[in-house]
Amino acid sequence: MHALKPGAPVLVQPGAVLDDTLDVYLQPGQWYFGGGRTRVRTLLGSCVAIAVWHPQLRVGGLCHYMLPTRNMHSRKGHAGHGHAGHGGQLDGRYADEAMYLLLRGMRAAGARPQEFDAKLFGGGRMYGDATAGSDVPHRNVAAGRALVHQHGLRLRAEHLGGQGHRNLFFELWSGDVYLRFSGHGAQLGPLETS
Repeated sequence: MHALKPGAPVLVQPGAVLDDTLDVYLQPGQWYFGGGRTRVRTLLGSCVAIAVWHPQLRVGGLCHYMLPTRNMHSRKGHAGHGHAGHGGQLDGRYADEAMYLLLRGMRAAGARPQEFDAKLFGGGRMYGDATAGSDVPHRNVAAGRALVHQHGLRLRAEHLGGQGHRNLFFELWSGDVYLRFSGHGAQLGPLETS
């Protein structure tokens, strides 16, 4: 079970299957949901990634979104529950639509969102301080937290904000996430322990 954003395939690096492990690299706006010996990775700046994982089924997914939502003027006709008013195509570049794409993967796996653990990463400032009106990293972080809460996922950990970029590695067989942060000032937190 693999789900990719229509029109934006996940890039698999040449020679990426090593020791029965599939290495999947996500560009901004892409997402992946699956299981098995799969490692999903991405590079985050101001973008945010939401990692979801089901501890019993050992399936999960990762999205890498760029903005909280589409421009409000272009959202005319956008209905909730995963139906876009844009020819029916959801776009993983936007947090709300990326979450709906992950929710489709969860349903296809026969599970409810409340059964999944979630982890949030990213939202770093890349170019110093931003003005309040153009604070994309802050808005991306707020959107990720709101979506996790709205859909009842169990938020287990986060590494957000600060200044710099993050290399993220998510192992779908274990639910473990490895992070390399080149920066400072991040907000860290395991939020729940049960």
